[in-house]
Amino acid sequence: MREQYRSTALLETELAPAPMDQFARWFKDAAAGGLHEPNAMIVSTATPDGRPSSRTVLLKQYDGRGFVFYTNYTSRKGRELAANPHISLLFPWHGLARQVIVTGTASRIGRDETVAYFRTRPHGSQLGAWASEQSSVIASREELLRTYEKLATRYPEGEQVPAPPEWGGFRVVPEEMEFWQGHENRLHDRLRYVRTEEGWRVERLSP
Repeated sequence: MREQYRSTALLETELAPAPMDQFARWFKDAAAGGLHEPNAMIVSTATPDGRPSSRTVLLKQYDGRGFVFYTNYTSRKGRELAANPHISLLFPWHGLARQVIVTGTASRIGRDETVAYFRTRPHGSQLGAWASEQSSVIASREELLRTYEKLATRYPEGEQVPAPPEWGGFRVVPEEMEFWQGHENRLHDRLRYVRTEEGWRVERLSP
């Protein structure tokens, strides 16, 4: 399987001064381009001895401070980040022949911020956060559904569900951000912002 990418060049002179501003431009393009779940990103973590793991997670917020996603802190990624905060995010916007790769460190956000976001989630998703001991082994799907139904009885629709104590957000502070634009003949553009003491430096990488 092979496809030729055809798009306009990505030039250093056209980049925003800060990578989060450039990300905002591309994220707007991804959302307007009709891509399915443009906020879906591949989150990669690793154990202290370097054993990696990856999964798809939804980005819920981004600003000048970094990227925020939510999870169970006892999940595999939560445990790995507690032991090794280094992380990579990948936004695979195939429909635009673009991707953004973020490397940095993750830390837990404040509890107040977590609770405020949790209250905006659909009722079913709130119950699901309680029902799932994420990444743990369970006997069957029926076991998971039974737990969910018990919670639905305890917290019926319209009743406030408290945020689980082991559930919350991580904020990823970028150290490098690469913007990749696909081109024909595999002559892709790869522009990478690198954080320095003086600010952000932009480098062009060979495809």
